[in-house]
Amino acid sequence: MPEKSKRRGVLRALLCPALLLLTATPAVAAPAAPAQPEPVRETVWVDTGLDNDGDGATDRVAADIVRPPTDRPVPVIMDASPYYSCCGRGNEDERKTYDEQGRPQGFPLFYDNYFVPRGYATVLVDLAGTNRSEGCVDVGGESDVTSAKAVIDWLNGRAKAYQRPTGGAEADAGWSTGDTGMIGKSYDGTIANGVAATGVEGLRTIVPIGAISSWYDYYRSDGVSFGTDPRGLAESVEEGGGRPDCGPVKQRLDEGAPANGDTTPMWRQRDYAPDAGEVRASVFAVHGLGDLNVKTIQFGQWWDALAAHDVPRKVWLSQTGHVDPFDFRRAEWVDTLHRWFDHYLKGADNGVEHEPAASIERAPDEWSDEPGWSGETAAPTTLHPAPGESPGLGGLGVAPADGQESFTDDGHSTEYDWAEHPDQPAANRTLFTSAPLQQDMRVAGTGSVSVRATPGTSSAHLSAMLVDYGPATTRDALGPGEGIRTLDTESCWGANRPGDDACYRDTEATKSDVDYQIVARGWADLANHESLSQETPLQPGNPYEMTFRLGTTDHVVPAGHRLGLIVAGTDGSTIQPPEQPGRVDLGLAGTSVSVPVVGGPAAATAAGLAEQPSSAPTVRPDRTPSRPTPRINGDIPE
Repeated sequence: MPEKSKRRGVLRALLCPALLLLTATPAVAAPAAPAQPEPVRETVWVDTGLDNDGDGATDRVAADIVRPPTDRPVPVIMDASPYYSCCGRGNEDERKTYDEQGRPQGFPLFYDNYFVPRGYATVLVDLAGTNRSEGCVDVGGESDVTSAKAVIDWLNGRAKAYQRPTGGAEADAGWSTGDTGMIGKSYDGTIANGVAATGVEGLRTIVPIGAISSWYDYYRSDGVSFGTDPRGLAESVEEGGGRPDCGPVKQRLDEGAPANGDTTPMWRQRDYAPDAGEVRASVFAVHGLGDLNVKTIQFGQWWDALAAHDVPRKVWLSQTGHVDPFDFRRAEWVDTLHRWFDHYLKGADNGVEHEPAASIERAPDEWSDEPGWSGETAAPTTLHPAPGESPGLGGLGVAPADGQESFTDDGHSTEYDWAEHPDQPAANRTLFTSAPLQQDMRVAGTGSVSVRATPGTSSAHLSAMLVDYGPATTRDALGPGEGIRTLDTESCWGANRPGDDACYRDTEATKSDVDYQIVARGWADLANHESLSQETPLQPGNPYEMTFRLGTTDHVVPAGHRLGLIVAGTDGSTIQPPEQPGRVDLGLAGTSVSVPVVGGPAAATAAGLAEQPSSAPTVRPDRTPSRPTPRINGDIPE
């Protein structure tokens, strides 16, 4: 095959999306790094075996390496990303930099500064089609995943790499043991999930942070669209708004992402959970329970699939939005990550695999540990809405009830509009609340909503929210920092080098006093009641039954609080409206919510959900949660 004759230029567009997130916890003295000579810095171009840009030569991806200057082979910590030149990584928006000879100099994040002096190599891979790599971005598909998998194959002697993008001398990976741990936030962690699902040999562990497990669920939800498409993301991270020779790839993305929200083979190829049985790596997952960018269903369905195959796993669930743990629990994160990598990449007998498998933030900077995540054992508990004295307002409990309630979709109201006045009827939503709980009740896992809905027009979109009504102080995950504030002070985590310092600005939790919290959300197109892959035309006046998912959660509803269920039409903050929004009647006998309660139905009954409420909750205007900065959902999963 002919050699590539050009190296791609560096991306010039700076697309720093609204959802790139901030950083960490109060300043803590970092452990001193062992003294070592200057590390080796180099770039190799790994042959992927693919030719996505169609120029007749296989694509090569750039892998920038920082490694100890030793003859003893070392394991690898890898972060494969499309963001190294377009958008930056971390709270301080770091990008890769190079010296006058083109050698890697500045590496984003602390991984190289901290881990290289401790006997690891750090490899940062430009996904195909980005920065100095050839090929095309295909948003979680074969090209993206192979970009990183090929590097692991090279580290283990199964693929070729070269010292220049045009070829020349082959590059040898004899400095590496081949044992690799992948880490990364958002898109980067998503690639780690995808590579692990291939079962590639040599990948020993992955650390996905706020990562995607199904790209359909990033852009769509049970038949509805969040308003953006993968083509826009591909163009954002490629050069100049999209590489000209990648047009056919973009066309396939367009064809595979119909606006009506149906699932397609393209979406199914980008769902990694069905291949969890192929995963050979341990998994240390981190997710923000307030993440409205990479929503919590992404963690929940991946975790459930891993659990079904008994994959070694650990999880941290924070109250933040889309935030890296280095930026909300810094000292504990670095220490735990260090021991995790030492065990799974170096074979250290340090007991990290026997420590609590789940750590959940219950209040700002207050964490609860448990041997295994209770979301695996929580039992589905069915709660039923009941009619009340005012139209659209009613009760919620374990006993089924008859009756009918209605709402009219106005196409633009949001979940916050619906939740803020639970004691007042509103034409654009229905709201059902329990009696005050008699004892704490923990909801952990992934629930669902079932409806018997009769549309008044030929199209209907549905939204559902599970709400905790009662006073609380929580992280302000909906605020500008999504739960953190960046400070002026710094702490250092590893070795400082010219052009690549290890110091990062400290952060602290931002807090909010609220009278309600939306703890789980779900959206659906009623026309997909029979199949998510094909709509069925709706006949006005005919009833339809449909069950759709709520987001994964882990939340304790305290005694004295009420649990609420909202069912409405278009959530204007998240989904696109139907062609003809209108009235929808809910048959209460066929409408319910399945809630994953720790302790199951018995715990729900003990908490008082068998009782009907005597009044509706109230919300003080000065204690409503922040509303997130207006944005198009699904922009860039940074």
